[in-house]
Amino acid sequence: MLKDLDLNETTKQLNIIMQFELAGVVRYTHYSLMVTGPYRIPIVDFFKQQASESLLHAQEAGEIIVGLEGHPTQMVAPIDETNKHSVKDLLEESFNHETKALTMYKELLATVENASIYLEEFARTKIGQEELHTLEIKKMLRDFG
Repeated sequence: MLKDLDLNETTKQLNIIMQFELAGVVRYTHYSLMVTGPYRIPIVDFFKQQASESLLHAQEAGEIIVGLEGHPTQMVAPIDETNKHSVKDLLEESFNHETKALTMYKELLATVENASIYLEEFARTKIGQEELHTLEIKKMLRDFG
């Protein structure tokens, strides 16, 4: 059964996602600068990719907000600085970040489900991407066990 789209809640959640994704740009850019060691180059590339993808996700969320006649945020979610910069620490923090993003997109899906096929597909696509990121990070962390 179709339901009405809750514009206020949807816009609110998309703005929270946008803030979080913008924080991801900063987080992953910082991480890419802090990596040292023999595997630096591929890990730096990975973090730079993550930063670029976070920016794209923030832009996509912002475009949807405007399409829903809302106002995209200019805020960035708080970023905790642990001052731990080993590759293992950075990957663990990345895993936590991706897990939180996954939760946010699942909450968006619950809000838009049966109200907007486009927004459902947007949320589902991002859920799939975030799940893939967590799997990749888990594989990267295995050697640190």
